[in-house]
Amino acid sequence: MRSTAENAELALLLEVAGTPKPGNVDRHREYADLRFEHFLAGAVGARTGLRMAAEGHPLGAAFLRAIGGMSEQTGGNTQFGAILLEVPLAAAAGADDDGPTPAGASAAVEATTVADAADFYRAFDIVDVAVDDPPEGLEPLDVRHGSDAVPAIQERDLTLADVMARSAPVDGVAREWVEGFERTFDAAAAIEAADGPVTDRAAAVFLDLLADEVDTFVVKRHGRETAERVRERAVAVCDGADDPEALAEAFVTEGINPGTTADIVAGALFVALERGLEV
Repeated sequence: MRSTAENAELALLLEVAGTPKPGNVDRHREYADLRFEHFLAGAVGARTGLRMAAEGHPLGAAFLRAIGGMSEQTGGNTQFGAILLEVPLAAAAGADDDGPTPAGASAAVEATTVADAADFYRAFDIVDVAVDDPPEGLEPLDVRHGSDAVPAIQERDLTLADVMARSAPVDGVAREWVEGFERTFDAAAAIEAADGPVTDRAAAVFLDLLADEVDTFVVKRHGRETAERVRERAVAVCDGADDPEALAEAFVTEGINPGTTADIVAGALFVALERGLEV
């Protein structure tokens, strides 16, 4: 029987192996500087931090360790958002013999501290992460400052839950933290209810999620208009009016990477595995 940390690692591996997953690295498509193998290595490297979360260590320390391990490959940031989503889910799973629940994951979020927020910021020293500019007046809290922003976090007495709440309007993973992981658990249920290889189920759920809501990573990289167009093209695929393989090729060519949607699929796979999904 796999441990919670092993399921968290496996979820990252299954997510990247799903195909077609338009715009994202998968087992058939990759970018010149970001390859399938980088994601495999990133998932393996993250395991120690994910185990820390499952064992009840502070979420910030667990996340920082997972990102440090993830970064031990040459591709850079492979699974920052997915790991951020998995850490409270793993904590919830470790605290409950019945597996992760929305209430358990939310409780883990609410228990976060200022020290957790500081460790979250320190993770930005390790890898480059695409983020929006902070609102006017909040420049000292820009996560791109990494550990240099820790004094500002401490001065304002912000917990990691507070940081996520500030990011939720523009970041889909932070929104999951704040709103009870609704999309993650709904996607897990969809994966569990489907038939066929798990990687195929994950790819299908990816498209459903992409059609349902604009991807916030696409918004950050390309703007709201492009993100809306991406969602509309995913709707066309789900309606049978377009081919998912053709869309995958088009998004790779255009450099459009719906990374937040992939993060939610990874979290959903973890939940499903913890609830007994067979691989």
